[in-house]
Amino acid sequence: MSVETVQKSATVRKIAPRYRVLLHNDEFNSMEYVVQVLIKTVPSLTQPQAVSIMMEAHTNGLALVITCAQEHAEFYCETLKTHGLISTIEPDE
Repeated sequence: MSVETVQKSATVRKIAPRYRVLLHNDEFNSMEYVVQVLIKTVPSLTQPQAVSIMMEAHTNGLALVITCAQEHAEFYCETLKTHGLISTIEPDE
């Protein structure tokens, strides 16, 4: 009876691609409303961060809300849209 040694290759965990959730400026919603929706939608955001994101979208037309896994990004994007905000996601290159 012979004993065979099986070499187990190390499993390489591929890091899930990350996605950017973007907030686009709109002419319909109040600044306060946008800040409230951001805080409700993305629990990790603080009030100052949400204000900063809202101001960036207001000033530049576009702002980065959060970079996260695709599933979360899609959820955040859809939730923002549900509340009447304009949001898109794109791969984080």
